[in-house]
Amino acid sequence: MVTALPRTGRRALRAATAALAVLGTALWWLLSTGDEPAPRGQVTLATGVPTGVYARYGELLKQDLARDLPAVDLRLTRSEGSIDNLRQLVAGRAQFTIATADAVAAYKVGGEPGADRLRACARLYDDYMQLVVPKSSGVHSTRDLRRLRVGVGTDGSGVQLITRRLLEAAGLDFDKDIEPVRVGIDRMPTLLREGKLDAFFWSGGLPTTAVQRLAQRYPVRLVQLGDLTEGLHRQGERTRYYRAAVMPADAYPRAQDGEAVKTIAVANLLVTTDREDAALTQGITRSVIDSRDRIGRQVHAAQKVDLRTAVFTDPLPLHEGARRYYLSVKP
Repeated sequence: MVTALPRTGRRALRAATAALAVLGTALWWLLSTGDEPAPRGQVTLATGVPTGVYARYGELLKQDLARDLPAVDLRLTRSEGSIDNLRQLVAGRAQFTIATADAVAAYKVGGEPGADRLRACARLYDDYMQLVVPKSSGVHSTRDLRRLRVGVGTDGSGVQLITRRLLEAAGLDFDKDIEPVRVGIDRMPTLLREGKLDAFFWSGGLPTTAVQRLAQRYPVRLVQLGDLTEGLHRQGERTRYYRAAVMPADAYPRAQDGEAVKTIAVANLLVTTDREDAALTQGITRSVIDSRDRIGRQVHAAQKVDLRTAVFTDPLPLHEGARRYYLSVKP
């Protein structure tokens, strides 16, 4: 004979059964998902020329990753700059790289191979456009560069991309009105010092080691570029990634004589592709954000890396791994 439970007993039994069901579901979820295996293996980061900020940033990030992701062997490879970096990335010669937002946009608009696979991990720091001349030079604006020998960056560099647009904003033709010398920051300071260049353009974080060393050995100054902002923005959508900026007086003390210099800035992005592992990308993104202060003590530009702005990676969507990281630290 089965005896019916009192009403209160039935309620208690139902509650206990429901609690066990919830607990069982939770245990099943934990056992079935588990922790993802720790990222491991060899990973390549394409940086830039040896005396540029990209290269130094990569060297310091490699040290931090050795601590944060000990099973990952980060290899660094040099490049000619942002465009070259993107080409290495989509060709599979690198898994991560740094590139300016305008270079990424140009790569996408140009329909370059693999452009649709590009993804961002973080917005890093801004590059500042720098026009360097001997202190005795008569050049006081970009318009004064007519008929002069000008270092414009290599053909695969982001600096040449911006230089072409700045010259256009100044009413100068890149191929006809100046003598473009297609070399990078690894050679431009020496050529200027030897009198083989009259000026050179550079786009980099502040301070850039090569410009800093040049200013310590040879009298140079920085030419303002602030008068080109409106002309740049009149060129349309392709120039929306540039903003008016000011180089502080202490960026290059010997080259600025205590004065701030108006210029143009553009954001740098840490870039990968949609084929990269989510756990690896999440770990690298975390290390980039967490290492800001440590790297920033040696690379001043890295102090600008900020969790609050890192997600603004236009024109690229976030990689799934990077998105996971930002969700995990969201207050």
